Amino acid sequence: MKIVFATNNKHKLDEIRSILGSRFEILSLNDIGCYADIPETANTLEGNAIQKARYIVDNYGYDCFADDTGLEVSSLGGEPGVHSARYAEGTDHNSEANMQKLLRCLAGKDDRCAQFRTVICLARKEDVADYTLFEGIVKGTIAKEKQGTEGFGYDPIFVPEGYNESFAQLGMDIKNGISHRARAVEKLARYLVQ
Repeated sequence: MKIVFATNNKHKLDEIRSILGSRFEILSLNDIGCYADIPETANTLEGNAIQKARYIVDNYGYDCFADDTGLEVSSLGGEPGVHSARYAEGTDHNSEANMQKLLRCLAGKDDRCAQFRTVICLARKEDVADYTLFEGIVKGTIAKEKQGTEGFGYDPIFVPEGYNESFAQLGMDIKNGISHRARAVEKLARYLVQ
């Protein structure tokens, strides 16, 4: 089965392909010639995932799934949440700046509980008015400093529940088995093979 994953983020693409294995042929936005800046203007993860998936179905005619992921920190009222990729002012997907801001915001706070939440929207070309959502959550804590070099985004400061190491220390094999994205993608895969 051929399906578009609405991203050009190489890290996300590799992660998804690794999780799904050979069950599906996953195409990136580059693979279908989409170089547009797809809107992500919703104020929820669900809204952004729907916007991106619908954009590909409506403009390119492919079955598509799109995700949006947020890191939600309890003591910050769920921040950075939907703004995770652009958390640090004046930046766009600057992981280092985002992590440094988060660590500053948590300085002196005892409650460092957090969760990563991914929402995936699947939109199909044969049913253009409909879509299906899948959610994956992994709970954990925010470390006081960066640990490890693997992964991307907030991985060096997120320690998943049940582990003493960050996602960046655990490596992609372990992360892909327990991550928020892995949990959402497995729900998507089960749905697709039904």
